[in-house]
Amino acid sequence: MLEEVRITGLGVIDEAVLELSSGFNVVTGETGAGKTMVVSGLGLLFGGRADPARVRPGADRAVVEGRLRVAPDGPIARQVSESGGDLDDDGGTLILVRSVSAEGRSRATAGGRSVPVSLLTYLADDLVAVHGQADQQQLLRPGRQREALDRFSGPEFAGLLTNYQRAYHRHAEVRAELDELTTSAANRAREADDLRRGLAEVERVQPAEGEDIELMAEDERLSNADALHAAAAAAHEALVGDPDSGGFETADVTSLLAAARSALESAAHHDPQLAALGGRVSEAAYLLADVAADLASYLQTVEADPARLAAVQDRRAELTRLIRAYGAGGPGPSASDLAGVLAWAKAAGTRLAELDADDDTISALTAQEAELAAAVAELAAQLTAARTQTATRFAEQVTAELTALAMPHARISVAVTPAQGFGPHGADEIEIRLSAHPGAPALPLHKGASGGELSRIMLAIEVVFAGADPVPTFVFDEVDAGVGGKAAVEIGRRLARLARLAQVIVVTHLPQVAAFADTHLVVEKASDGSVVRSGISRLSDAGRVRELSRMLAGLEDSEHGRAHAGELLAAAAAERTALEGVPG
Repeated sequence: MLEEVRITGLGVIDEAVLELSSGFNVVTGETGAGKTMVVSGLGLLFGGRADPARVRPGADRAVVEGRLRVAPDGPIARQVSESGGDLDDDGGTLILVRSVSAEGRSRATAGGRSVPVSLLTYLADDLVAVHGQADQQQLLRPGRQREALDRFSGPEFAGLLTNYQRAYHRHAEVRAELDELTTSAANRAREADDLRRGLAEVERVQPAEGEDIELMAEDERLSNADALHAAAAAAHEALVGDPDSGGFETADVTSLLAAARSALESAAHHDPQLAALGGRVSEAAYLLADVAADLASYLQTVEADPARLAAVQDRRAELTRLIRAYGAGGPGPSASDLAGVLAWAKAAGTRLAELDADDDTISALTAQEAELAAAVAELAAQLTAARTQTATRFAEQVTAELTALAMPHARISVAVTPAQGFGPHGADEIEIRLSAHPGAPALPLHKGASGGELSRIMLAIEVVFAGADPVPTFVFDEVDAGVGGKAAVEIGRRLARLARLAQVIVVTHLPQVAAFADTHLVVEKASDGSVVRSGISRLSDAGRVRELSRMLAGLEDSEHGRAHAGELLAAAAAERTALEGVPG
């Protein structure tokens, strides 16, 4: 809700402040006093076109600042916060500022932070509906008309729409998943074939963990069998001699150790230190005897075996091919050895199972998609039928309102036409149309009515919707153009009815309309033709009588005009009291 609007340097307005209240606010004043600039200022504040021609001559720029009351946890506060702005300290006041320089440069701020002008336009969708010639008129947009008509349809329709949207979004999810799987079918088939070939090769070779390391050691031993045998034989002969040689010219190590031990033992009883040394020589003799025995055994095992060497080398070649192809698939530092191959085979088996399961998933998703598509189509048809029924009821009520608003020949209709496919709100395009007189074609609202007629039509529509359109503030300009008398009273009565559910701001020249207001603001020019700081004031009861007298008789001090004004205010007050007892 708008609480205050400050306008500086706009048209005839030098500086003025509108202090607004909830309910019905009316703005009046003499012709040329700047009433229209109030609506222009509101249009500018909420993202309207920045026209430098409207900057007051001599001013650097025109500035409009609005103070609004919004829900601290609502979408407006959230959007401002996402843009870097903040609500005021009280947590519910939002400050919007729009300026346009004489050179045409435009700036906007929301919550103290500079923002794109488009953000003000976006916020306006949920803050205000301006109905006036050449101003933004949100309800003219088909999307807004559909939203309002759907709310007008009531809770049963809301439940149906919820069921449709649940089915629609689930169908979209299943369709996307199915498209992803079917689109990648060729890639998945190639991947599965590659995995099967690799797994078949690994299964054929049947590698064992650590086998490559063992075979490398065996290959090394077999490739150097002669050298290993010669080395072991020479060492064995050095330790124990060669019994086949028949000669004793060269002493072997064991014989020499035996002689040393014998020499030490012969005198060991004379000195414990020598006895200890003799014991160590004996230990060396035993150790070398064991080594000689092991060398003898080793000589029995190491020998050239060309057939086994060829078999080992062939096996190593097979394993090397596997490692080069799949060894990088294993985790960790061993990813390029046989452990990597075995890790790849395990992961490949898991992935292949997933790919094989995708075929079953596609079949299940295809069946689910068809079932959901049928449900979406059925629910969309129910939405269309319900909207068509509501559209007829709505059109009849608005047409009746127009008759009371001095447009007896106008007819409203609502076209419910098929959209291009299903959307999140069904399969319907909604457009409110006007036939200006019998025999005239039904045209979209902005094409079938003049500015003043359009404001009255919008008033009739908003009154019928009466709460279905969630905008908290409505602004009407020229709603009373070309009417008077009883029709003017009907306009005032309907504005008062609408003001029971939302804030209403109306610029009018008709006393019958102004009499219904809860708050009456008057725009007065200074002697130089400008509207200064004190040029917009809120009227007291006595001030209202004086202003209505001026509007009625042209003379604010006319006794007859004052009497008529008092009667008008009393009658309007009685009407408002009666409205309090009527359900909204």
